[in-house]
Amino acid sequence: MQKKRIAVLFGGKSSEHEVSRVSASYVISQIPRDKYEVITIGISKKGKWYLYNGDIESIKDGSWENNPDNKLAFIAPAPRVGGMVILSEGSYEIVKLDAVFPVLHGKNGEDGTIQGVLDLAEIPYVGCGVLASADCMDKIVTNIIFEHEGIAQAAFTWFYTSDYKKDPDKYIAQTEEKLGYPVFVKPANAGSSVGVSKASDRNELRAAIEKASKEDRRILIEENIIGKEVECAVLGNDEPFASVPGQIAPASEFYDYDAKYNNADSKLYIPAQISVELIDKVKSIAKKAYRALDCTGLSRVDFFVTDDGRVLLNEINTLPGFTSISMYPKLMAACDIKGSTLIEKLIDLAFERADNNV
Repeated sequence: MQKKRIAVLFGGKSSEHEVSRVSASYVISQIPRDKYEVITIGISKKGKWYLYNGDIESIKDGSWENNPDNKLAFIAPAPRVGGMVILSEGSYEIVKLDAVFPVLHGKNGEDGTIQGVLDLAEIPYVGCGVLASADCMDKIVTNIIFEHEGIAQAAFTWFYTSDYKKDPDKYIAQTEEKLGYPVFVKPANAGSSVGVSKASDRNELRAAIEKASKEDRRILIEENIIGKEVECAVLGNDEPFASVPGQIAPASEFYDYDAKYNNADSKLYIPAQISVELIDKVKSIAKKAYRALDCTGLSRVDFFVTDDGRVLLNEINTLPGFTSISMYPKLMAACDIKGSTLIEKLIDLAFERADNNV
């Protein structure tokens, strides 16, 4: 039987470019070569697309961009092409693709944009579709949907940065009246906690809003929740499977970018150190939220679990990290879905989604 050709997309222009490279190196290493032919397509920080044929370690450390054998390439958003166009010295070559694994975190990779390109090309791909990707990437939209669905979460407020700049005192007062201190300030669209700050007074709030405004034109502000940080990995399309939840003990005050990817002192507990009843509740809400937002393939659903037993949904990540310390693969491994088995299931779900138009 002829092997299916899978393209792994990595890099990108987002603030999570480096994390994408590390995640991609793991994914590439785990794709079963007896079933699939693997093609790697790297996107530089400046947005240039290249067909890359070098070793995995060069992807991880970023030196892949200097490979002299790189060729300019792109995925054509046209079904008649059905794959990748490689440009070389005034000529071109078309390589058909059976599926794409977009290991792209953050903007232009996790927000529905690349998913739209692949939909136009009619190429199956791993993960959520355009709608779910866009909605889950936007923290304000997800909060509004959770509120409508009756899913408990932190109290929040939001505003446009352009409105804030016209009358900062109005939105500072709005935040203080509705939420008090401390609060968490977040750009509406950014992953891996990029641009997120905790503010404990008015001066810190102004600084946090300024920081978040560099990442997005809309700002979300949420009340501070004191509780355990618990995450649940979800896998599937119409009938999703929820993993045993895990718990994070961040190395820093909260689980920021550095704590997630650079600080080995952050500790993960699997299963989470909560009661069996709360574990079941987390899994149930994770699947409800996954379906409410029309997620497919995979997502990691993040919660706060308070000492008095409240389960508050924080956010959904449609393309969670696949690094050596990432929670998603660790949670699935705890459910005996490990390494190449997990990656193969994700590819199978991509074909299932395409075949059933889900």
